[in-house]
Amino acid sequence: MSQSHHHHDIDFKKAFTVEKQEGSQVKITGEIPYSELLEERAGAIKALGKNVKIDGFRAGHVPEAVIVKTIGEMAILAEMAERAIAHMYPHILEEHDIDAIGYPQISITKIAPENPLGFTATVAVLPTITLPDYKALAKTVNAAKESTEVTDADVDKQINDILRQKAAYERLQKKAAAKAESTDSNEVIEEPLETEADLAKLPIPELTNEVVATLGQPGQFATVEDFKSKIREHLAIEKKQMVESAHRAKITDTIIEASVMDIPQVLIDSELNQMFAQMNEDLEQSNLKMEDYLKHINKTQDDLKKDWTPAADKRAKLQLVLNEIAKKEEVKPDQAQLDAQVAQLLEQYKDADKHRVEIYVASVMTNEAVMKLLENE
Repeated sequence: MSQSHHHHDIDFKKAFTVEKQEGSQVKITGEIPYSELLEERAGAIKALGKNVKIDGFRAGHVPEAVIVKTIGEMAILAEMAERAIAHMYPHILEEHDIDAIGYPQISITKIAPENPLGFTATVAVLPTITLPDYKALAKTVNAAKESTEVTDADVDKQINDILRQKAAYERLQKKAAAKAESTDSNEVIEEPLETEADLAKLPIPELTNEVVATLGQPGQFATVEDFKSKIREHLAIEKKQMVESAHRAKITDTIIEASVMDIPQVLIDSELNQMFAQMNEDLEQSNLKMEDYLKHINKTQDDLKKDWTPAADKRAKLQLVLNEIAKKEEVKPDQAQLDAQVAQLLEQYKDADKHRVEIYVASVMTNEAVMKLLENE
């Protein structure tokens, strides 16, 4: 983008019209006077001249007249137009109060020497959101929150599952041993495959200190009481996490459902890109390649995109709703905590861009603060 700070003889309000379009987009239409294009001519020739190689001249030292003759006026005019639009575009957004997201699609409608440059720019904008009474909705969801308490029945069920798995494992080992013996005696035993129902019928041993001693790591559990209390502790952590995350999703789903907004495609695409990046990272950690994985599940990247679009749409809506609530409730992250977390991440990821890390951490902290606010309604 050109960095010159000369004065513009354009009334950006009058010279450009902005019309709203579907999908939270706007279309900017207007003309830039030729005098503004001329301001970009020297820069355009210099930029294009960098790649011009002519016998008898050193690269970068070709006289302007020779460059113009070599590349032609239309190529220079096209470069001038591109630079002028890049220069004017931020001014247009500012003057028309446009909250643009992503890059604009530029279409040149009129270009000729000595004439104004006509163009249109279509760009996604932050959608307007009509929020419901989110506090009242959160209050209703909170009132029906599932208990995180672990019951005796939960503990008994978990213990029975563990004992049944132990019994099934021991039975498999016995069968394997019997099979090995029968192979020696040339006798073939056909095994029917076991179903979940078969396993459920397996007799399970009574829970005694002796049985408990055989579970887990050697010496991990000494008595039945010890085993039961460890199981209860483990279940309590698991249940709390499960209930909390399901409850949060219920609050946000209810609020999103009752909100009105027109989501720009660029935000959904951005979420999809993040989902693919995360998946690539997970596959790399397992030493797998995306194309091999896709072949294995018999899908193309486009199939996955289609499958994931509803989730990406929801993620984009969620972020917009949380941002809007944060704005309304004036929720801001604590500066000292923010700085500490940013410093920690920069220590971990030495090449990360500090500004981007700050935006990311602030967003995560703000989201968390909004969720806490909703959960306490």
